[in-house]
Amino acid sequence: MARTPRRYAIHLHLSGGQSETVSFPTLEAFQQWYGSVLTASAPDAFVNVPLSEMEGEYLVLRPSSVIGIRVEPKFNALDE
Repeated sequence: MARTPRRYAIHLHLSGGQSETVSFPTLEAFQQWYGSVLTASAPDAFVNVPLSEMEGEYLVLRPSSVIGIRVEPKFNALDE
């Protein structure tokens, strides 16, 4: 029986060596955000990255600063 992830942790690796982790409830929600915000924006414009499922908490970055993305499904009920 296949398990279903409770959420997805998205690890954004930035050009300055920093790494930031954000969460999305579904993979489709991440794909929608990625397609409509990160890839559709001008490379040097600032975009909002939702840090958590709470409203109003954002990381602001430039799409050109993201050099890598790792998607990690989370199956556990509690945050680590």
